[in-house]
Amino acid sequence: MTEQKTETALSSDATEVRRQKLALLREKIGDVYPAHFHRTITNTELAEKYKDLEADVETTDVVTVAGRVYSSRNSGMFMDIHDAGGKIQIFSHKDVTPEEARNMLAMIDLGDIIGVTGIVRRTKRGELSISAREITMLTKSLLPMPEKWNGIADVEIRYRKRHLDIMSNEESKLRFQQRSKIISGIRRFMENDGFMEVETPMLHSVYGGATADPFKTHHNTLKQDMYLRIAPELFLKRTLVSGLTDKVFEVNRNFRNEGVSTRHNPEFTMMECYWAYADYEDIMDLVERMFAELAVKIHGSTEFMYGETEMSFKGPFKRVPMPDAVKEATGIDFLAMKTDEEARAAAKAAGFEVEKDWTWGECLAFIFEEKVEGTLIQPSHVTHFPKDISPFAKEVPGEPRLVERFETYCNAWELGNAFSELNDPEEQRKRMVEQLEQAHARGEKDKQLDDEFLDAIDQGMPPAGGLGIGVDRLTMLLTNAPSIRDVILFPARKAKAD
Repeated sequence: MTEQKTETALSSDATEVRRQKLALLREKIGDVYPAHFHRTITNTELAEKYKDLEADVETTDVVTVAGRVYSSRNSGMFMDIHDAGGKIQIFSHKDVTPEEARNMLAMIDLGDIIGVTGIVRRTKRGELSISAREITMLTKSLLPMPEKWNGIADVEIRYRKRHLDIMSNEESKLRFQQRSKIISGIRRFMENDGFMEVETPMLHSVYGGATADPFKTHHNTLKQDMYLRIAPELFLKRTLVSGLTDKVFEVNRNFRNEGVSTRHNPEFTMMECYWAYADYEDIMDLVERMFAELAVKIHGSTEFMYGETEMSFKGPFKRVPMPDAVKEATGIDFLAMKTDEEARAAAKAAGFEVEKDWTWGECLAFIFEEKVEGTLIQPSHVTHFPKDISPFAKEVPGEPRLVERFETYCNAWELGNAFSELNDPEEQRKRMVEQLEQAHARGEKDKQLDDEFLDAIDQGMPPAGGLGIGVDRLTMLLTNAPSIRDVILFPARKAKAD
């Protein structure tokens, strides 16, 4: 019999034993899955309240706790039960625990959820414990627990059965608790900075705001195709036109029908904001203040470790124009070139393979990705992007081929993208038409011009700075996660084979 078959047989036997115990419990106590149970204190609150209780001291305090059984010793005399905040030891002995409660012990398996009422004490060894007076079965688990100390070795099972991963892996549990703190921290930071949170549609009749393949669906009542949001940009800008607020943001879920990697998931979280009467330099300052505050919130300091590297979110971050970064890395001076042909020739001469129709800006951006991006380990703002690849940003004064745009990099990852937003309606229409033509040339026949957005811009949008932050990648950095799937509770994955 193979190892895999042996494990399957053991699992089946263990499940059958649990079902037999469930049947016995139904006969003995009736409801094994009660709807109500009143817990008086959590394990975290218990540890804090009795942190100064000395060893070998029993109180007269009666408490009621609840949690999942993670370990059992001496035929259930000692059990550890865990709730979301931590563990507490349960002590059941004939000297302190009534016979009716002790009779429950043989029916309890690892993974069961129980409630316990008893007296708070600290053992001679210093373990905070509850001397059980009553034990209540709250949920009978029909499947064995994952192995606590080694966790789940199969990475794919960790992602597919996240509940088991969190159950057996304290690191995963902490990471998702920290993710919640990061998202709430972003919201609090933005609100404290005067931004108003809004919600924009996730179903779009015209997709846009970023260059990406959309997910397509159909609205039965409206009898029209719809697209899952790839970015909220074009709706958020309309709030600036409306005068609802001068500072708007949204923590949003976006969907891009593209590849999956350690840094990409088709469904991801962004924080996107727009700030009237500000520009991209104001946004750089906002990013630095936000990142520093989040690092302190999670680590207590602006310095923290990612893998073997110490990162610092203490501002100001390094700022470098893209053409300067490429020149320093390769010697190629794109600003000295006048034509697309010169740019392609220079790139080819330096050993880069570029497409025959690439523009000056596309060549510059490609070489930056190849030679510079991977060197940006500490937080850095890369500024002055080519206009060719930045249809929503304002030109740099005196250099019409570049725009007031920056991307924030750390650990060689792009974490944020920001512009001094284009608000000239005629220039905006021109660039969006060019973008549409390029999309159609690539075969994106569903791509349409967003006339409703252009109509809103015709009404007049104030000058503004805009920003998008990739929350998942930022969370990866702050929680020392190697893959984006480690910070998304339920990441995209293939359907399980039969």
